[in-house]
Amino acid sequence: MSDNSVDPSGNTEAFRAFTHNTPQEPATASKTPLIIGGVVAAVVVIALVVWLAL
Repeated sequence: MSDNSVDPSGNTEAFRAFTHNTPQEPATASKTPLIIGGVVAAVVVIALVVWLAL
């Protein structure tokens, strides 16, 4: 039975093609907007509690 998959280490040309065509990992999203939103929400809640306490 023949093997349909090609081993990239079988020859230099196939290995070079394999290493140059590896898919790039997607960039991760920045968490900065989430952190800023959390800080703003916390400040608003604290300000509301202080205003209601007075």
